[in-house]
Amino acid sequence: MASPFLDERTYKSGDLVFTEGEKGAEMFIVQEGKVIVTRQVAGTEVFLATVGRGDFFGEMAVLESLPRSATCRALDDTRLLAIRTGELLMKIRRDPTFAFEMLQHMSRRIRYLDDQLALIMESEKLSREELDRLRATSEYPQKDHP
Repeated sequence: MASPFLDERTYKSGDLVFTEGEKGAEMFIVQEGKVIVTRQVAGTEVFLATVGRGDFFGEMAVLESLPRSATCRALDDTRLLAIRTGELLMKIRRDPTFAFEMLQHMSRRIRYLDDQLALIMESEKLSREELDRLRATSEYPQKDHP
C-alpha cells in the first residue's frame, strides 16, 4: 500500500513512463515489473539498463531540475511509486536510511559506468594503436602534419 506522499501508478507492457528531454518532477521506485531505460545516441536508441523490483530511476531530473536524460518504458506489466521533489525530501527526513540506500545504489551505478568507460577507453587505445601500425606499413606516402 502506498504512503500518503507516494503516488502509485501502473503501466502495461510497452507503455511509456517518460521520454528523454522532457521535464521531470518525479522519480520512480519499481514495486512490481521491469522498466527498460534507453537513450538516443547519434540517432540510434541505445540500451542503458533494465530496472526491476526495488530499483529506482528518474532521480537525476528530480535532484538536478534538468530534463530527462533517458527514455523509460515498461518492459512488462509494472507498478511504480512516483515521488516528487518535495515528497522525496520529506521521505528522507522521515527515513534517513532511505537517503543512504539511494547513495549506495547511485555509487554502484557510478562504479559500473567507470568500468564501462575504462573498457571503451581501452578499446579506443587499441584501435588507435592498430591504426598507427597500419599507417606505418602503408604503401602510400604520409603527409607531414605540423
